[in-house]
Amino acid sequence: MDYLALKLLHIVAVLFMFTALGATVMHVIGGGTKADNPWRVPLSIIHGVSLLIILIAGLWILIQWGIKPSDFEGWVWAKLLIWALFGAAIVLPYKVPQSAKLLMLILPLLGALATWLAIFKPF
Repeated sequence: MDYLALKLLHIVAVLFMFTALGATVMHVIGGGTKADNPWRVPLSIIHGVSLLIILIAGLWILIQWGIKPSDFEGWVWAKLLIWALFGAAIVLPYKVPQSAKLLMLILPLLGALATWLAIFKPF
């Protein structure tokens, strides 16, 4: 697959992931719970599929650059850690409802950090 197509797929999946996380967080901020969210399952599916596409497209890009897992630099490991945090973020508002408002700030900042790491590859 072409590099630009992979990059576009990666970015579109990130947008879907943020949509699912944002909808979940806003539901909880509005006083909703896991039990009364009619969109919980579709949002969880969107979130999970998006994370899978983000991971596959990102790793595929690294393969195209000739970077093997044994050659991963620090910025790649940091992005994988951020990816795992995004994976856990879908359940946090339900488990700790007080975290929902804070997540509205933290999640975009994590996304910005991941973007910065991808662009500048600082370590």
